[in-house]
Amino acid sequence: MYEPIRTKSVHTTAGTTPDFPHRSREEELDIQLAGHLAALLTVTDELRALESSADLDRAAERLAAQVARLRGVPPVRAARSAHIDESHIAALHRRAHTLAGRALVVAASRADTAAAILSAQRMDAHTAALGEPREPIAAG
Repeated sequence: MYEPIRTKSVHTTAGTTPDFPHRSREEELDIQLAGHLAALLTVTDELRALESSADLDRAAERLAAQVARLRGVPPVRAARSAHIDESHIAALHRRAHTLAGRALVVAASRADTAAAILSAQRMDAHTAALGEPREPIAAG
């Protein structure tokens, strides 16, 4: 009916040590959160090059500190971009908003309050920069 299995299983059994390293869920979330925050930092640096603002400067420093905390090393910062028009600035704000939202989700699942607050603040700032009205959050 069925042919017998002739090779070893690719799955390890309980109590055996695998041949490759595994990361815990917390380590995976740290890596994912650091990646989202680093991407947000890159977009923030690009926006800082185009529209100088004390808020963007503070946000960039806070983002860099969070990435350094999660990765253990300071992040690589983006180089200044060439001429970019107004429609691209709006696209950068939308991209930053999306990245901050992703970072917020990971920070919440990781229970990282500092990163969650920073992500939520950046979402609010980019929503305001786009001039879009915020929807109230219904208590439930």
